[in-house]
Amino acid sequence: MDTQNLQAFQAVADKGSFSEAASRLFITQPAISKRIAALEQQLNCKLFDRVGRKVHLTQAGEILLPKARQILLDMVDARRVLAELSGDIKGPLKLATSHHIGLHRLPPVLRQFSREFPRVQLSLDFLDSEKAYTQILEGYYDVAITTLAPTPEKSIKSYPIWDDELCIVAAPDHPLSANKTVSLSELTDYPAILPSMNTYTTQVLKGLFDRKGLSLSVNMATNHMDTIKMMSSIGLGWAALPRTLVDESVRVLQVGGLTLTRQLGLIHHSERSLSNAASAFLNLLENAP
Repeated sequence: MDTQNLQAFQAVADKGSFSEAASRLFITQPAISKRIAALEQQLNCKLFDRVGRKVHLTQAGEILLPKARQILLDMVDARRVLAELSGDIKGPLKLATSHHIGLHRLPPVLRQFSREFPRVQLSLDFLDSEKAYTQILEGYYDVAITTLAPTPEKSIKSYPIWDDELCIVAAPDHPLSANKTVSLSELTDYPAILPSMNTYTTQVLKGLFDRKGLSLSVNMATNHMDTIKMMSSIGLGWAALPRTLVDESVRVLQVGGLTLTRQLGLIHHSERSLSNAASAFLNLLENAP
């Protein structure tokens, strides 16, 4: 089975569009159509239904997609293992990371890595941690540096790197900032500015409130911690920020009995071996401050 045809099939399935799949693979739309037609002829079944401008998987396409992903992952893994028998640290390394980690944790590691391993072609994309997990499972990245999921997934191998303390903060002139201590129930009297509810960070915080039978009042949601900090600093609501972001623009609230941390670390597909370059990157991360 031609792997180029499988790559085209996966791209169309992911994008729901022949034109977007062509852009992703840097080929023309007719070339994508030709590859899909060849695959359908080889398998003797229709893989896509075209409804308006969108493309949807048929039942046969739904069955084929996970198998196609695994075949492509196995091919990439085989090429990598064979190419790296020499032990050289070189070649492409595709990373994904969250904005917060990429801006506030990774720069020293990236600087050191690029200096020590100049033959590695490093690419870095910024994604929400939850999206990075999905992309790792689908084989788009070698590794991702993210907020680790509270519940481990068997298809993901995780390496905790940093314990990231979260502080409850508010603007210096916010009513809560006048209190020496604040209870969780008092926080519910004021709106919060948090990442969206499907993020690992907010799931951790919401779990604390749920266990006390309390409800979160979320005024605004954004997944960018620097944006959350700005909105909290001007009084739009209280927030949970990493300790590394706290400065004089916000005030840390002393919430009685509250300890809030999340783990940041590296993840990769558990069935995909780390390349020499990825192993070297992990080694630098594990020795990072």
